[in-house]
Amino acid sequence: MLIALPVFNEQRHLQKVLHEIRLHAPADILVIDDGSTDATPDLLRAESDIFVLRHKRNKGYGQSIIDAFNFAACHDYQWVITMDCDEQHEPATLPEFIAAAEADTVDIISGSRYLLSKSRKDEPPMDRRLINQLMTDVINRNLNFNLTDSFCGFKAHRVAAMKKLDLSEAGYAFPLEFWVRAAQAGLRISELPIRLIYNDPDRHFGGRLDDPNHRLRHYLNVFFRALHCDECRQALAAG
Repeated sequence: MLIALPVFNEQRHLQKVLHEIRLHAPADILVIDDGSTDATPDLLRAESDIFVLRHKRNKGYGQSIIDAFNFAACHDYQWVITMDCDEQHEPATLPEFIAAAEADTVDIISGSRYLLSKSRKDEPPMDRRLINQLMTDVINRNLNFNLTDSFCGFKAHRVAAMKKLDLSEAGYAFPLEFWVRAAQAGLRISELPIRLIYNDPDRHFGGRLDDPNHRLRHYLNVFFRALHCDECRQALAAG
């Protein structure tokens, strides 16, 4: 089992998250440092029992996940669990993901922040919640899925199944391409409830993606571009 963390300027949270992962999961750890410019690289150099991939420049969240899949495949892992490093994904939940993976009944175990009751203080910014809900509805209607949370990065992935996916979306729109390719490959999917935690409602995507209208248009463009490729249409029609 491999646990992969994409990070960008996470000096504030990195050491605590790594400590918590070690407490809760008997697994190898991979950190993909996506061109951090703070103390993150120095902190990673002080860690002796983890694997580190470093991008010289920021390439994007999606590229970090793609690199994690490639690393897992090259090193013969059967499963890779991805999680964020900002303390919004709880390492205490890792045993549940590991148990679900070991049950060996699905190919993707996707965390859902909306299957558990939550307090108002845990609510994400309104634009993020609405865009998440809208895009989840679009995905479900077009792919015949039954997801409740299409953007959660806390997931367990069967590595052999990830090898079937032609993934190239490097940025935050990665989940939109990912779900299309998963449907195309006929992968089996389940959701696992996780706690919704929003520590930093002011966190930015960066650039034009901070504009909710632009972000929504970008997500829709990525999704329908992936959906309408000839190979994908044929695979979904055959399925």
